[in-house]
Amino acid sequence: MRNLLLGMTLAMSLGFGSTAVARPARQLHAGEIAAGLKRLGVTGSVLYVAAHPDDENTRLLAWLVGERGLRAGYLSVTRGDGGQNLIGTEQGALLGLIRTHELLAARSVDGAEQLFTRARDFGYSKSAEEALRIWGHEAVLADVVLAIRRFQPDVIITRFTTEPPNHGHHTASALLAAEAFIAAADPKRFPEQLSEVKPWKADRLLQNASSWWFKPDEDLSRYVKLEVGGYDALLGRSWGEVAAESRSQHKSQGFGQAADRGPAAEYFTPLAGTLPKRDVFEGLDFSWKRWAGSEAVSRAVAAATKSFDARAPHRSLPALVRVHEALTALPDTHPWKAPKLHEVEALIAHCAGLFLEVRAAAPTGIPGLPVALDVVALNRSPAAVEWVGLTLPGEKPESVGKVLGANVPLKLSRTVTLPATAPISTPYWLREPVTGGLYTLKGEDRALTGQPEGVPALSVTFEYQVAGRRFRAVRPVVHAWTDPVRGELYRDFEVVPPVTATLAQDVLMFPNGESRAVPVVLAAGMDPVPGTVRMVAPPGWRVEPASVGFKLAASGDERTVTFQVTPPPGSTKEGVLSVEVDVGGRAWSWSAHTVSHPHIPPLTVRQPSAATVVPFSLAMKGKRIGYIPGPGDRVAESLSAVGYEVTLLPEERLAREPLERFDAILVGVRAFNANTHLAVHRERLLQYVEGGGRLVVQYNTNSRVGPLTSFVGPYPMEIGRDRVTDETAVMTPLRANEPLLRAPNALTAADFEGWVQERGLYFASSWDARYQPVFAMHDAGEAPLQGALLVARHGKGTFIYTGLAFFRQLPAGVPGAYRLLANILSQ
Repeated sequence: MRNLLLGMTLAMSLGFGSTAVARPARQLHAGEIAAGLKRLGVTGSVLYVAAHPDDENTRLLAWLVGERGLRAGYLSVTRGDGGQNLIGTEQGALLGLIRTHELLAARSVDGAEQLFTRARDFGYSKSAEEALRIWGHEAVLADVVLAIRRFQPDVIITRFTTEPPNHGHHTASALLAAEAFIAAADPKRFPEQLSEVKPWKADRLLQNASSWWFKPDEDLSRYVKLEVGGYDALLGRSWGEVAAESRSQHKSQGFGQAADRGPAAEYFTPLAGTLPKRDVFEGLDFSWKRWAGSEAVSRAVAAATKSFDARAPHRSLPALVRVHEALTALPDTHPWKAPKLHEVEALIAHCAGLFLEVRAAAPTGIPGLPVALDVVALNRSPAAVEWVGLTLPGEKPESVGKVLGANVPLKLSRTVTLPATAPISTPYWLREPVTGGLYTLKGEDRALTGQPEGVPALSVTFEYQVAGRRFRAVRPVVHAWTDPVRGELYRDFEVVPPVTATLAQDVLMFPNGESRAVPVVLAAGMDPVPGTVRMVAPPGWRVEPASVGFKLAASGDERTVTFQVTPPPGSTKEGVLSVEVDVGGRAWSWSAHTVSHPHIPPLTVRQPSAATVVPFSLAMKGKRIGYIPGPGDRVAESLSAVGYEVTLLPEERLAREPLERFDAILVGVRAFNANTHLAVHRERLLQYVEGGGRLVVQYNTNSRVGPLTSFVGPYPMEIGRDRVTDETAVMTPLRANEPLLRAPNALTAADFEGWVQERGLYFASSWDARYQPVFAMHDAGEAPLQGALLVARHGKGTFIYTGLAFFRQLPAGVPGAYRLLANILSQ
């Protein structure tokens, strides 16, 4: 398993692994092959440690890999699932999936490798103590130690300091790196890991000081300086240009970046181990000379590098085979044997222009059923290459014994049958319910701890011979199709159930004991699919009809079946509503949620088909709501589900819609940050308020990353960065008999229980006296904040700004948040 995981990780940086958008293995050009030959002679590695996707220093990573030829990795403690989303409505685990693949896209650009822990991003934290408590200090430390023992870095670099104030996750990542630097070398720490890995002592621990926080008069002489602004003529790019492309993959966070060209410096503070004074790598030998008994490898690598002909890379094959022979002779305990074998095997394939691919006729397969495969091998060089054999999943090796003529593809058709017990494809860290501070891994998934992705559903092993030596290459099974606009597209082959039954929401709200229609989308994974679908409700709930028969003619066909679901009279007890589908006497219960964005491959999360049902009391006064969308929130959808008549007001409709017909207008999160056209409509919106309307603006940001250039409030107000991260923080009304707490819903302390992740964010930091704050709240040890909810009369109407996190609470099914927002929206 260790070699398999190493191969998955290293392959990406050599052009053979998954990239942002699934595609065939990319052939390296001659400049990249030359860079790969250079890296063969380097036996040094650096592990960069931080908290989230987008925390990494892409310029430094690009320089380490490209300029110095080092093996570099980025350990992100979390997958970023607690952040915001600028490109869609995905939150939580689905956002974490997007950001995982944005990291993979970034690494495919800068050449570094990607690692994780099991820690879940639970949202902004103000202290490392809170973060480590929620994650479980020892558990997440064990994951960081495992990453170090697997990666075996010479140098560990942290992005953040251990000193607050800072995001608690940031500080915690630095603390974990410092602890793991020592613990990874101690065989008494986490000895259960030693059946897979050995203790590893890194030489030094550094902190990468961010110039973002430097003051104009900062004394930089106290840092160790590193110049990273070079240019690589082989690639035709500077490291700043590579870094900008890598950084710009974090599209969900709005981190598109312009390229830097020319000199660029990074600064470091030595923390532990050998402490450098002038050069971060001083005293470190990254050549093969550092390893006794590696002389043959060093000579072979030097010969291969010297003889490389960029116009005819295939002429380097005999020399590379000799490198492979020398590496094979090293003892298995040598820390660089396995990584360099993977590197040289990839270079051999690239120098031969070897294209190996396995396509499935369909994108998915069903457990127990056959899968048709098209296998192709193509030698795009004059070199003599023989296709020796092939091993299909679950089959014995078969002999091929064909010489691959220059640029003549050899194609085979094969059929394999999936095991009846084949696991359904889903991101491995989401296979179990997401609870607590760590993702839960069970069974074989435990071995994947820290990996960015799981093992492909199907893989095929090719055996081929070059220059008298045999090699093996593993290729995942993929599916390809042609889009009329985007051209040829690829996706991973996946194992799916014969039918999925997907509910529209993870949480279903039932206000005032009312019955509601609950649609279930049935989607066929095979053709045809006849069956019966039914809902299993909590005791006392009523579902009509009891079951529904269906027949889907072809794979991909969909049908929506609707059940009428009624809660018990007067109940406020939550429960779970599940969906079961009977196909041929076997019960299946799977939902499918697909994430689709142009910059990442199609991603589907398959989990048991179920939703939480929440009966609650809700009074509404004025149901006609105009909603001005912001990026990445589901508030409008949530309001519609409980009976509001919501009209979306994108730019073209906002310009012509008669606003007076709405009882209230609600502005989505970060709408003023994302939609510059709102400034044009400011006067019209204020006229709506003056005429008696109610305008409610949810949070916007105002910083040098996302400055607020316009705002619709009638009076001066500054949006700051204040937030309350404790979702249980007491919300104290500032006025007795506060109207927003009395009608149409009489709120009590119970309405502020059960909130998720945070109370709110980006509160107002200062405001005109004509605004009236409603609540005071604070995190432990901090002064009360009053900028979470501000109300101002303007003309005959009302303007409200709120940083309360309704965009999280409503999709999570928090009854009190619905009741409070209903009061805010009511006239």
